[in-house]
Amino acid sequence: MKKTLIIGFGNLDREDDGVAWHILDRISRHHNYELDTSPEEIPINLTENLDILFLMQLMPELSEIIAAYERVCFVDAHTGAVPEELHISSVDSCFQTSPLTHHMTPETIMCLCRDIYHASPEAVLFSVRGYQFEFFPSLSPRTDELANLAVKNIQDWIEK
Repeated sequence: MKKTLIIGFGNLDREDDGVAWHILDRISRHHNYELDTSPEEIPINLTENLDILFLMQLMPELSEIIAAYERVCFVDAHTGAVPEELHISSVDSCFQTSPLTHHMTPETIMCLCRDIYHASPEAVLFSVRGYQFEFFPSLSPRTDELANLAVKNIQDWIEK
C-alpha cells in the first residue's frame, strides 16, 4: 500500500459539518485504533502506511505535511452544491482564490504542495451531503448513513 493520509475537516459542533470526524473515527476503529474525543492537529498513524488527520479548516501549513505522502484523501461535508449525496472526485493542483479570508480548498493546498515542496501526491475528495448544521455534536440520520457508505468507499480506495 502506498503511504496514504486521510484528512477530514469541518466543525464537530455543527452537526453534519463534522461528518469527516465521524468517518475518521469509523476508519480508525476498523484499524483497531480508538480516536481521542478532541482532535489533535498532527497526523495519527493507524498502520505502517496509513495516517489520518482532522482539522477545523485547511491551512497553508498542511502542504508541508502532505508532501511526505504518495496519496491524500480529503473528506468534508457539502450542502447540496453537487447532485450526489456522496461525491468522489480527483483533486488537481490549482490555486483558487476565495472571497472568504479563512477558506482554502484542497486544490489550493495541493498547488502549494507542488510549488513549494515539489511533491504531487495523488489526491481525491470524498464529499458527503450534510442536511443539518445547527450547534449539536451528532449527525443527522441521513448523513450518518452516508458516513457509513463513505467509510466503505474510502476503505476500498485505501486498498487499491
